[in-house]
Amino acid sequence: MKNIAGIRKEYRMQALDEATADINALRQFDKWWDDAISSNIDEVNAFTLATVDHNNRPCARILLLKGYTKKGFIFFTNYESAKGMQLAHNPFAAMVFFWKELERQVRIEGKVHKVSEAESNDYFHSRPEGSRIGAWASPQSTVIESRKIIEENVEKFTAGFAGKTIERPEHWGGYYLVPDMMEFWQGRPSRLHDRLRYTREEDGWNRVRLAP
Repeated sequence: MKNIAGIRKEYRMQALDEATADINALRQFDKWWDDAISSNIDEVNAFTLATVDHNNRPCARILLLKGYTKKGFIFFTNYESAKGMQLAHNPFAAMVFFWKELERQVRIEGKVHKVSEAESNDYFHSRPEGSRIGAWASPQSTVIESRKIIEENVEKFTAGFAGKTIERPEHWGGYYLVPDMMEFWQGRPSRLHDRLRYTREEDGWNRVRLAP
């Protein structure tokens, strides 16, 4: 049996306290995002998205954040994929960012909404041609007999769109998650980590400290 339980790291880099943390959760995320960007973290925008299926079973996968505003956190996918169907059934979801280089984690929970068609179109047309063809070629999350199905679809749609604008398929587009809870976690020695949880209220955010 491999000694997995013995894998351990002491977190010592930084602290998170009420004196320096912003009272607004989105502004605090903006601070940590800037830190992550300046740290040259590989795929800094990667996050885990957790959804719930029709049997109330949780399902999680890694996605890439494509933007965030005061409105919410934005990502794009196939609306007919497993996560798309799950969000149609239950629009509440959770996101987790883990920036190990900074010994930091951010958890975000809230309700998910589709972005406008114009926003989906704008982002779709900014993607590389291969990614745009891929959105047409892949019946995401469905069972296929072999990789050959995808390769044949790529050939078919590449030929079909030759010399034409590759329009966004109706089954593909964006979502934004409107946060009502955000938790900032900073690793500390002896597993006595710092955790600040923000919950949205009508007039802003309520911030509390959680035991590690």
